[in-house]
Amino acid sequence: MAHALRSVNGNIRVLIADADRMSGQLIAEGVARGRQDIEVVGVSNNSEETIREIEKNQPDIALINVHLGDGKLTGYKVLQSALAVSPRTFAIMLIPDSERDLVVDAFRGGAKGVFCRLQSIKLLPKCIRTVHEGQIWADTQNLAYVLDFLTQLKPLRLIKPGGGMSRLTPREAEVVHLLADSLSTREISQKLALSEHTIRNYLSAIYDKLGVSSRVELALYAVHREQFNRPHGE
Repeated sequence: MAHALRSVNGNIRVLIADADRMSGQLIAEGVARGRQDIEVVGVSNNSEETIREIEKNQPDIALINVHLGDGKLTGYKVLQSALAVSPRTFAIMLIPDSERDLVVDAFRGGAKGVFCRLQSIKLLPKCIRTVHEGQIWADTQNLAYVLDFLTQLKPLRLIKPGGGMSRLTPREAEVVHLLADSLSTREISQKLALSEHTIRNYLSAIYDKLGVSSRVELALYAVHREQFNRPHGE
């Protein structure tokens, strides 16, 4: 599957969005060095700049980090906006690790691939080519996350009007706060000296109370609740 918008020499045109511009430049050098078919058309490091560059350059591929310079998880907002301003662009989400919700929400948002930053950058050009050809890039574990999500899929509910965060117990609110700080389930369990199973139970209860269905939705909801103050424990 080929894109209509290509450079004169037929290269795959790639835009890179990362939280740190220097890190983005290193990725750009890594994917383009010695390769005649990949051309980096821009490097950005915040949401507004990334959306502007995608609209301007209409790249074949947008590599978008989940965290950008203007906030945690803002890459997901850019992902949705990118599809609106450049429908022909295929997005690949750069994730810090293969956390289930990061993977699932990347594909829910419209990404065609997820690339874990723990992987060798030498695999990234192959990832770019694979997605550009119209295929999905995900390893076996990531595909298992998506399939598991689909088997448990329930219709999204609107956030219930009224109390919002006040519905949560102090411990549940603390879990939300740590999640909004981008801690993984494992890190939250270590921070609170609880088992990962217990943290997942808390998250399930929180999802039900707030009417959200994933870690990313919950984190974005918490981050944008100005009245949310960190609790001091139960």
